[in-house]
Amino acid sequence: MPVHLYGQPAQLKPLREMAARHHLWLIEDAAQAHLAEYEGKRCGSIGDVACFSFYPGKNLGAYGDAGAVTSNDETLLAKIRRLRDHGSKTKYEHEVFGYGERIDSLQAAILGAKLPRLEAWTEARRRHARAYNELLAGADVVTPYEAPNVRHVYHLYVIRVPRRDTMFGHLKSKGIDAGIHYPLPVHRQPAYLKQGYGEISLPVTEQVAVEVISLPMYPELTLEQIEYVAHTVREAL
Repeated sequence: MPVHLYGQPAQLKPLREMAARHHLWLIEDAAQAHLAEYEGKRCGSIGDVACFSFYPGKNLGAYGDAGAVTSNDETLLAKIRRLRDHGSKTKYEHEVFGYGERIDSLQAAILGAKLPRLEAWTEARRRHARAYNELLAGADVVTPYEAPNVRHVYHLYVIRVPRRDTMFGHLKSKGIDAGIHYPLPVHRQPAYLKQGYGEISLPVTEQVAVEVISLPMYPELTLEQIEYVAHTVREAL
């Protein structure tokens, strides 16, 4: 289950080959990857199944909880459709146990109104990311990497900095709504620690978790705002 983290597509080709070799499903976590592309193909169309989130903060967001599953396998989609509707494909007939996971009409209408604007919003995010990259060039920060064979859609613009907590506090003091995505790695979550797997060490993950900080990123940002954020980051450094 590769995650297209922050809007950057995972390297799907080797994972696809590995999945085929071992007879595994390839499930794309595309919650942050609306309109992202890998080698010219849209994320969500490459694996056996993909899952999108339309949580309000996503690039394409509803006004409440919502999501979607995509697949090119009609048999699999038919099964998913039954599962989302209490195991039913005909009203009052339930073939299997299922769930109540249908998107409600209000959220669907909102998403339908927003969808035609998603491409323009995505390009705005990409412009903002380029501006951040230029303004932070040469500073003691690691800016986001965009692989040459992908289209990154910058759900988040995440940098890595030394003394992250000091940086975070300074940005907040200047009125900048920065975030941390994500402060606690999965293998350190209490739910996993209770499973009795023992102490697991993932040193790269653990290092990144104490360095990442998300700068403001949304289509309506102005260049003046981006310059202010970048100046404040340099000021803190």
